[in-house]
Amino acid sequence: MTYCVGLRLDCGLMFMSDTRTNAGIDNVSSVRKMYSWEIPGDRMITLLSAGNLATTQTVVGLLEEHMKAANERNPSIMEVPSMFAAAQLVGETVREVIKTASDGGLQSEAAFSATFILGGQVAGGNPRMFLIYPEGNFIEATEDNPFFQIGEHKYGKPILVRAYKKDMSFEEATKLMIVSFDSTLKSNLSVGLPLDMQTYTTDSLKRGYEKRFLPEDTYYKHISDGWSDALRLAFESLPDFEMI
Repeated sequence: MTYCVGLRLDCGLMFMSDTRTNAGIDNVSSVRKMYSWEIPGDRMITLLSAGNLATTQTVVGLLEEHMKAANERNPSIMEVPSMFAAAQLVGETVREVIKTASDGGLQSEAAFSATFILGGQVAGGNPRMFLIYPEGNFIEATEDNPFFQIGEHKYGKPILVRAYKKDMSFEEATKLMIVSFDSTLKSNLSVGLPLDMQTYTTDSLKRGYEKRFLPEDTYYKHISDGWSDALRLAFESLPDFEMI
């Protein structure tokens, strides 16, 4: 399992993903789930992945292979004219990989399922973010639906719903993301540190700030402990039930 979040902000886009993968409690490891490609001044594209690891890595591998030898049948994500076209390309690649993997007939397509968050900007367009489903179709983040989560999302969603504001700075959004991830880590052992974070500033057309939060990270620990203390104090401040 995994947990990834993409936020749509007035200042740009923000992404965070965990790195834990497991095939049972005796086979736990760390794998990067955030991939970025850029041509400074032309485009910056980030992809977050969740689901079957073989499927997600094959999708990313094909996208990168097509960058080396793009043609009409296999276009490159570095040459598509818009973020919408990039989402179409990723969706088609996901559909192709899952169909090929499931053609053996021994397992259903669900066993090879994978979901992606795609965000970025291509010159001439606005920053855009999409949630791409295993079937290859997708939806776009909007004012009414300003963030996407994939993987083990239920524990980290409440804080996003309550505290997200579109005019947040990247610094404020980092704090929000860490609280969301910390809530998930404390509730589900299949999600774990390190966490990868990346920002994208509107119209910069290049990578923004990037950081990997390791288990010993001082800021992460401060926010995790502070959030636990704040929740405890908030709970204690509520009136007790009177059994009359």
